[in-house]
Amino acid sequence: MYDAIIFDNDGVLVSLVEVAVLERAAREAFVDCGVDDPHDDHVDAMTLGVTPESLTSVTDAYGFDAETFFAARDRFASRAQQAEIRAGRKALYDDFDTVRSLDHPLGIVSSNQQETVDFVLSHFGVTDLFETAYGREPIPESVTRKKPSTYYVDRALADLDAERALFVGDSDTDVLAAHNAGLDSAFICREHRAEYPLDVEPTYEIETLAGLLDIDGVEVREPTSGASTPERGTGA
Repeated sequence: MYDAIIFDNDGVLVSLVEVAVLERAAREAFVDCGVDDPHDDHVDAMTLGVTPESLTSVTDAYGFDAETFFAARDRFASRAQQAEIRAGRKALYDDFDTVRSLDHPLGIVSSNQQETVDFVLSHFGVTDLFETAYGREPIPESVTRKKPSTYYVDRALADLDAERALFVGDSDTDVLAAHNAGLDSAFICREHRAEYPLDVEPTYEIETLAGLLDIDGVEVREPTSGASTPERGTGA
């Protein structure tokens, strides 16, 4: 039996935002730091998948202080996502109730901002379901700590006092982070991952969160009177 289940957040528990939303947020960060017309390539580099190299390249190009600019970048990105949540355009997936049925300590490890993760849990009233939840700090060092690094995964495992956990994600970096931490992985192939080329073999592939219920070692709570167990999906 798994002694914990850890989830990625975006694309797994909660839907994604349009890339254009994050692009506008990145542009706002440049403006906030005094650059009204940044190069499109630099905006793209700060929209998604920021790397230490791309951050250094951008901050050197404009003479930015890396800590100040990156804090602004994360602040505007988080505000934009919170606005999408309030507007109903970023929401929990329809199969989220499966999470409530799992009889395991639960955690979250996301490469999104900690502020965004905290807002998601608070807004949807599900904070109490998770014993621990990690996003990134708004500091340049967090770029090197995000998955596939095990930095936040290891912290979650320590919080959960877990050794044999299952990690549920929707990307190569999730599967590789699980592998690097010595964990089994469940790759959830939602619509946005159709035809997604996995370079790392996950332990399981599922189509919805309900597919977790068919995995050996995943335990389900006994339903309370009047409640029903979520319908089982197909797990590989």
